Amino acid sequence: MTMRPAPPDAIGVESPIFSSLHDLRVACLDLPSADSDAAALAAARQIELTKPPGSLGRLEDIIVWLARWQGRSMPRLDHVDILVFAGNHGVTKQGVSAYPAEVTAQMVANFSAGGAAINQLARTVGANLRVVPLSLKQPTADFTQAPAMDENAFLAAVTAGYRTVASEADLVCLGEMGIGNTTAAAALAAALFGGGSRWAGRGTGVDEAGLARKRAAIEAGVARHAALLHDPLASAAALGGRELAAILGAALAARQRRIPVLLDGFVCLAALAPLAKLHADALDHAMAAHVSAEAAHRMLLSELRLEPLLDLGLRLGEGTGAALAVSLLRAALACHAGMATFAEASVANAPR
Repeated sequence: MTMRPAPPDAIGVESPIFSSLHDLRVACLDLPSADSDAAALAAARQIELTKPPGSLGRLEDIIVWLARWQGRSMPRLDHVDILVFAGNHGVTKQGVSAYPAEVTAQMVANFSAGGAAINQLARTVGANLRVVPLSLKQPTADFTQAPAMDENAFLAAVTAGYRTVASEADLVCLGEMGIGNTTAAAALAAALFGGGSRWAGRGTGVDEAGLARKRAAIEAGVARHAALLHDPLASAAALGGRELAAILGAALAARQRRIPVLLDGFVCLAALAPLAKLHADALDHAMAAHVSAEAAHRMLLSELRLEPLLDLGLRLGEGTGAALAVSLLRAALACHAGMATFAEASVANAPR
């Protein structure tokens, strides 16, 4: 595992790839399709391996999915990247988190020093970890009072995420860090799917008073920006955060380069919900790595028709659930590549 250091501020170094929300919307609608031939060949090999058809369950589905998006009947996991985007949120002024906003930068420093859970998991699964802080000294605006980001700030964050995806990656895992970002994620989910404060959870562990403040902030934000709710991207700018926008940009880059993606928890999924609202198949290249202990994550998985690979009660973020799921993908690939066929093992196959 390698830890690639990120610049202190990953925004503003280069001009945005997308000059307007319209340009970004066009890119979100013009998505390449998968390689059905590679998927068919992978599925055909699964039938010939020394096991009853379908007996490895979702491990077989994983392989066909990897083949479909990598364009290889024998997928690879030689270059796995875990991308963790970090941002700060003005809505923390509303008392919606159990931790102060300074913890975001402190945790980024911990990532860089190798002391966080994601460092250990990335090393364990043989993945490259990159943490990308996004203007941590300039939190987004408090979305109960104003749009979290104007169009330019939103597009700059999308660009930062887009440019972080390496073309040579075999798999990209997406994660986040940001005090207050479960509130932003809940507000964005409410804007896109309705239901207001039902999306509010305890996040980092707020008490009852904190949860009440969080619900109030979500309701206030959705009401203030009601005129934008018809537009998923405008909603993401008004209610989201820089790290959510970067996750959207990274997922879009991965789709355009046909790289499969593992998604972490609730915040990560909420960040990508605007893509799914714009294009029904936009997340076909992505799998939900797990379902977290944040109650709204299960609801959002249902809305987006995603079935998680793991259910371990995690609620840390940092891409930890996605990292754990890499081991599952490696196990699936080991079986696909290493098992003998019936012919090779001189084992009688069931008649077909």
